[in-house]
Amino acid sequence: MTLPKRRFQSVAISEIGLGTWQLGGTDWGTISEESAFAILQAYLDQGGNFIDTADVYGSGISEQTIGRFLDAHPAEVYVATKLGRRSDNGFGWPQNFTYDAMCRQVEASLQRLKTDQLFLEQLHCIPTDELQKGAVFDHLRRLQDEKLIRYWGVSVETADEALLCLKQEGLASLQIIFNLFRQHIADDVFRLAEEKGVALIVRVPLASGLLTGKFSPQTQFAQSDHRHYNANGEAFNVGETFSGIDFQTGIDLTHKIARHLPDDRLAQWAIRWILDHPAVTTVIPGATKVSQVTSNGEAAGLPSLPPETHRALRELYDADIKEQIRGRY
Repeated sequence: MTLPKRRFQSVAISEIGLGTWQLGGTDWGTISEESAFAILQAYLDQGGNFIDTADVYGSGISEQTIGRFLDAHPAEVYVATKLGRRSDNGFGWPQNFTYDAMCRQVEASLQRLKTDQLFLEQLHCIPTDELQKGAVFDHLRRLQDEKLIRYWGVSVETADEALLCLKQEGLASLQIIFNLFRQHIADDVFRLAEEKGVALIVRVPLASGLLTGKFSPQTQFAQSDHRHYNANGEAFNVGETFSGIDFQTGIDLTHKIARHLPDDRLAQWAIRWILDHPAVTTVIPGATKVSQVTSNGEAAGLPSLPPETHRALRELYDADIKEQIRGRY
């Protein structure tokens, strides 16, 4: 199987990418480098060519792991990273967002990824007021002019932030949370992104695993797993964990969603539902096991869900799900 491709500016990237927050060795429990390499190899074996990471994942460990893997296993792969959330690099907010600080963060990512140009550098859910000031976009354009980055984009928390970024010339991509627990983002953002030729990268497609249907009320997570320590937004925006849905409530809602799907392959249909939106460029589910990489990739081979299923799922969202979302969205 070769994953289908969709257009990202001048290149074609896999419509199912690989998110690598988990390869940082923190926030999802411990993952060895051997396991990380196996996950990356399994993704490449599917014909995948788009990997998303960030300098903050494991304080650079995710980037280092990807860099070492690609150094040992050369392949035509497009790696996207992010900057702006590190608090251990001597900057902190808001000093993270001067040109000099951003340049040093880019240079550090280049070193860890063992490359001389970043394919895509993204602002990593930075404060809204920094987006409103606009200087960060000028800094990214300068970094692009200096050939340190090929493209730049923004990972955002809210629809309003997405619309704000879409006003910026040169924006290549937006990374957003979009899934069956977070459907409304498509209402305004998708049309405008398509009009402007901005790629949409969808993160948290399975709501931190809730939309796999494999959790029960008795499920426990390791203390180092964000699904344990951030379940209610204790450490960062709760929307990044279970898409802001209370865990127990999410299990009940998952059962309601499953009733509308063709069979019990909930995780694959949840990803297929996202891919049915033509404005979406790529979906970036993470994986802590090779079997999850395989499962995620299988979604690309499923047929599109019929219009009546999409309507039923949206009605369920409007009636029962949207009011349950917590955090910034």
